[in-house]
Amino acid sequence: MDRHELRVDRQIREAEERGEFANLPGAGKPIPNLGTTYDENWWVREYMRREKLSFVGPPALALRKEAEDIMDTVAKEYSERAVRGIVADLNARILEVRRGAVEGPSIVVNTLDEDEVVARWKEHRAS
Repeated sequence: MDRHELRVDRQIREAEERGEFANLPGAGKPIPNLGTTYDENWWVREYMRREKLSFVGPPALALRKEAEDIMDTVAKEYSERAVRGIVADLNARILEVRRGAVEGPSIVVNTLDEDEVVARWKEHRAS
């Protein structure tokens, strides 16, 4: 041991000699995102991926996203009744936002035409 070796350096060297750094998770694997540009919101994106979240934000903005993605939402449904129920629920929540019953920014989200969504759903199922 070098007499000028720092205490921390000595502890690391001794741990290496004992094999405490062998077989660590991720050993031999590339470092994730190495070489990409820095993203200050990396932790938010990672959290959303890990928790399988699709949208994090004020409820009013989430409703806008739900309205935009309605066809993807109803595509997996097998009955017209279920599709109408989903659209009715979304429309009711949109009306709550319009009344100011939900916190968040004031946004304009139009209610969906239930018959139009059902017609598009039927077209998609037929193809």
